[in-house]
Amino acid sequence: MQVRTRHTPTFAVARLVLAPGETVQADYDSMISTSYGVLIDSGRGRGRSRPAVFTAPAEGGWVDVAPQLPGDAHVLEFDGTSGWCVARGARLALPATLRADPGWARFHPLFGAEHGFLEHVSGVGVTVLACCGALDTVALEPGEAITVDPAHLLAYTDTTQVRLRAVDPAGPQSLRTGAGLLLDLAGPGRVLVQTRRPRPAAGA
Repeated sequence: MQVRTRHTPTFAVARLVLAPGETVQADYDSMISTSYGVLIDSGRGRGRSRPAVFTAPAEGGWVDVAPQLPGDAHVLEFDGTSGWCVARGARLALPATLRADPGWARFHPLFGAEHGFLEHVSGVGVTVLACCGALDTVALEPGEAITVDPAHLLAYTDTTQVRLRAVDPAGPQSLRTGAGLLLDLAGPGRVLVQTRRPRPAAGA
């Protein structure tokens, strides 16, 4: 899969260019249009809504997807040597060469047995992330650390050291959404931060 973006950085659209017979998984609600002949399995009507699977015809094809909120679309590349921890709901596309794992073993110290607000993505290929607002990239040197509100976190490399803590230990907290929590991230690693909140603040 190749990705071509347009209307960036404010109202981004990502075109997923597929080889003949290639498939990609994407949120059906993020789809704008496809080239004629692309097969769409929406995954609906099976007890719950699931991501759609788009399959290109024999001549290849494309799928246009876009974030639900104004902002950018960031193309994230994977070379198979390391992965990224991505905010749940931020992925616009997942080709068959990548794997998303919300139950990744290194999330257990953060979330316990629950599926939290992150998922681990690994493999070889590209994915597209929906960025609410603009994108900031922070390169952390070994031992350098920052604190990020989970609502503004888009992704971080899985080489990054992470600690989760409460804003107010007596206040409401949610491991599933990150509300009421803060993330301490230490290098070496890269952190992607979105400048606007895709969801309301806790208590809003």
